Amino acid sequence: MYVRVFGMPHASIADVFVFRLQIRLIVLLLIVCSSGYSLLRDPHHNKGLAFTFKERDAHYIRGLLPPVVMSQELQEKKLLHNIRQYQLPLQKYTALMDLAERNERLFYKLLINNVEELLPVVYTPTVGEACQKYGSIFQRPQGLYISLKEKGKILEVLKNWPERSIQVIVVTDGERILGLGDLGCQCLPITIDVGTNNEKLLNDEFYIGLKQRRATGKEYADLLEEFMSAVKQNYGEKVLIQGTAAVVLAGLVGALKLLGGTLGDHKFLFLGAGETKAPVEETRKNIWLVDSKGLIVSSRKDSLQPFKKPWAHEHPPVTTLLDAVKGRAIYASGSPFAPVEYNGKVHVPGQANNAYIFPGLGLGLVISGAIRVHDDMLLAASEGLAGQVTKENCEQGLIYPPFTNIRKISAHIAANVAAKVYELGLASRLPRPENLLKHAESCMYTPNYRTYR
Repeated sequence: MYVRVFGMPHASIADVFVFRLQIRLIVLLLIVCSSGYSLLRDPHHNKGLAFTFKERDAHYIRGLLPPVVMSQELQEKKLLHNIRQYQLPLQKYTALMDLAERNERLFYKLLINNVEELLPVVYTPTVGEACQKYGSIFQRPQGLYISLKEKGKILEVLKNWPERSIQVIVVTDGERILGLGDLGCQCLPITIDVGTNNEKLLNDEFYIGLKQRRATGKEYADLLEEFMSAVKQNYGEKVLIQGTAAVVLAGLVGALKLLGGTLGDHKFLFLGAGETKAPVEETRKNIWLVDSKGLIVSSRKDSLQPFKKPWAHEHPPVTTLLDAVKGRAIYASGSPFAPVEYNGKVHVPGQANNAYIFPGLGLGLVISGAIRVHDDMLLAASEGLAGQVTKENCEQGLIYPPFTNIRKISAHIAANVAAKVYELGLASRLPRPENLLKHAESCMYTPNYRTYR
């Protein structure tokens, strides 16, 4: 993820005033010029049946809509009813993405007010299937695509993006999408397409990416070098944000409220023993790994891949986690799961999803004007999330707060992150607001309809 905080380091006060005036004029021009049928096709300003008769007259759309005015709340109720009629999650995903292309504010209103029900549709787990089938369901571009064919022209390509006030960019080369493998040119706002080694995609006539083997070595490095330079030139300094690790840490801190002690007092088991699960040497004694064949122990050393062998402990073989814990687990999954019953007790799985971290972390960096991201800011995000776990949550066995409160949670994370940015002297938005929490809440997007005159 790349964050650019807009600034004008060499500009005078007059330049800044003109710059801000130009932005206002552009926004005004957009609202005035979007009229008639084009207004109804503009997802940023379209309100559908919520346009009043006065607005319909002022913007030349009377007669282009049925003679009824519907509130945004009623539109939301109708759409939620329609989405619930679909049987397959991918159908719901497609319907929601289509709504986003028609009416942006209604899409976000629907999502915010029904986040617990709809987040699993637009994010994990359904987004995984959407990525795998993206070539088949692709209708309109929703991001930027930079492939090997754009080598030498990447800066020019970045400037083709119509929005100018860019603060956060999410980038992938599609090679190692968590749990899904190589998806090639399939997802996220900026895709770096260097080919794919996925045979299924290479043989798919509907695949929208480069149909060639992945570029490696110098060819790959040169493209990435040009991309990074172009991003820096066009948007400013670049920083890497690791949201997944911050979410996991917050969950561990939340679990301590139930278990007691410190992190150093406990042992940690990682499900999946890929190369990315390679922690530092001094923590190895408390780290256990599980792969597809069970616990990684010394008796399996002859059959283990080299990078797994250092993590093999002296212990009898254990095939399943249930054999070891026998229902005594404090559990949080990466994706939402229904409650389960074990030994007569109903367990409600929590959700260790990086969607908890990204919004608040990004907001905290933006409102403080962070010039770079420091590890302490990620720790602040984890602490902010863990701090939202209540006593009632703990009594239910939850180590994360409910997703229904995600906007409140995100505001607290943002305030925590921003406080750390100011503390480290890395903020460019000065002076520091007196109340960072209220400031974060005031900066959050509100998808209510605007009145057009």
